[in-house]
Amino acid sequence: MAQAPLLQLSDIALTFGGAPVFDGLDLVVHPGDRMALIGRNGSGKSTLMKVMAGQVEPDRGARVLSPGVSVGYMEQDPDFAGFATLGDYAMNALDPSEFYRVEIVAEGLGFDPALAVETASGGERRRAALARLLAEAPELMLLDEPTNHLDIQAITWLENRLRETRAGFVLISHDRAFLSALSRGMLWIDRGQVRRLEKGFSAFEDWRDALWAEEDEQRHKLDRKIKSEARWAVEGISARRKRNQGRVRALADLRAQRDGQIRRQGTAAMALDGGGQSGKLVAEADNISLTFGDKVIVQDFSLKVLRGDRVAFVGPNGAGKTTLLRLLTGELTPDSGTIRLGTNLDMAVFDQARARLDPDASLWENLTGDPLMRVSGAADQVMVRGRPKHVVGYLKEFLFDESQARAPVRALSGGERARLLLARIMARESNLLVLDEPTNDLDVETLDLLQDLLADYPGTVLLVSHDRDFIDRVATMTIAMEGQGSVTAYPGGWSDYQAQKPAAAEDVVRPKSARAAAKAAAKAGGKPAEPNPGGLTFNERHRLETLPDEIARLEAEIAKLGTLLADAELYSREPAKFAKASSALSQRQAALSAAEEEWLKLAERAGG
Repeated sequence: MAQAPLLQLSDIALTFGGAPVFDGLDLVVHPGDRMALIGRNGSGKSTLMKVMAGQVEPDRGARVLSPGVSVGYMEQDPDFAGFATLGDYAMNALDPSEFYRVEIVAEGLGFDPALAVETASGGERRRAALARLLAEAPELMLLDEPTNHLDIQAITWLENRLRETRAGFVLISHDRAFLSALSRGMLWIDRGQVRRLEKGFSAFEDWRDALWAEEDEQRHKLDRKIKSEARWAVEGISARRKRNQGRVRALADLRAQRDGQIRRQGTAAMALDGGGQSGKLVAEADNISLTFGDKVIVQDFSLKVLRGDRVAFVGPNGAGKTTLLRLLTGELTPDSGTIRLGTNLDMAVFDQARARLDPDASLWENLTGDPLMRVSGAADQVMVRGRPKHVVGYLKEFLFDESQARAPVRALSGGERARLLLARIMARESNLLVLDEPTNDLDVETLDLLQDLLADYPGTVLLVSHDRDFIDRVATMTIAMEGQGSVTAYPGGWSDYQAQKPAAAEDVVRPKSARAAAKAAAKAGGKPAEPNPGGLTFNERHRLETLPDEIARLEAEIAKLGTLLADAELYSREPAKFAKASSALSQRQAALSAAEEEWLKLAERAGG
């Protein structure tokens, strides 16, 4: 007997501002589903997720949640009103005795639960929202851009956590590598309807292109039929006093069918103009160092950036990637060492916080208010790469319609804000692009176009990103900032950096828990780092050396059992096997916790 779906939406209709977002939408989420929710910016992904979470009431249709099923929703902009600390927010629905759940996630994601909400950054708040969802462990998790503002270490931790869960989940994300690693199915929003495919995200583009090709063929056949019927209707009228009124009505129906088809949204007409050529040398850092208070940002670092380079900066949040960018562009001065900038540099900046956009001003005002885009004596024109264009016409090139031109920026989705900022940057000629987290919130099609533009851009690109796939496709050099002032340059993109970095660099990840410490010990050959065995007996020393391998074995068995139990049909197909696997999973999880605790106690005594 098949399991009941976790959630079902039927005949959903929703309208915002007079424009239909969905009409007749149907969707089902089954136990164990791992779905990527995909769609263009502005297609309604976040809105649909809010409908699924029960936070937005549709104009028509039904939302049915199976009895006893809990749903957790991580939204893009969580409300922290009424909470003193990040931990208070994450603990909202939990018993105080369950605080350990939040601590585990906080360690993995890299934030302090005791941090006051009023002093927390946007990234730290999003981590707390993610911790709240994971700690509550609902049967269905809805995650809207969970990787935004996470560093690559935290993204990797989250990938592993979601890979091990038995809960169903639906993800919205711009991160191709993240979606490819986790999704086993896709929900694609296209012109108000949802299509489903039981394959992971890596199959999306082939699937989409095949559906569009089929749609184009059907439209072409319909156009030919309309043309044929219209020719019949007008030819030989004088010879036929009485035409076949049935065929005339059929022609009208065909035309109505054609008019009723919703055209696909085109691709943004983005373009980059390299402008005047810069000198061969763009920037040179010679033995630079910078410290903020007690924090060392960079120590004795040298780098030469030449015209045409595409340099990506990676590292944990707070390591100083944006600060190093500001050093290399001359915005900051190092404590020691020198920065030399090249000649004829014309820089355009895409900032992570989108601070160059006024949220209360309209899209129109954000463009015409830019001094570099203003056209003297023409309030409805903007200067685009040396030529005046009408504001609305330019906005349409970035897929905004005329009705949005006078709307405030705060009404835009995250992806639409990113597109608007790109519109400002791409209006000017430049030969040095500084892009700080440009991929956040952009849809797949816009990301593809941006990658193509950067590949053809004749200037130089300095890029901060946590999107591993984007870095691989764009970067010719990767600068790894590993904390404590350690900065190293590697040729190539993210995958090249991973292949070249020293093995020791892998252990820079927050080794605070017993599990993390034991893993670090396992990598060191099964022995804890520099133990002092004086306080241990022979048998205890032997146990300390063998525990990391035992922990690794238990983790592997838990992962294998988790994969088996993630099969949504296993319970109905083989209930005895399901029960046996569930019991084995519980036993191994208990054994793992005991082994970690034993290792920690022995390691503390050995270090004493």
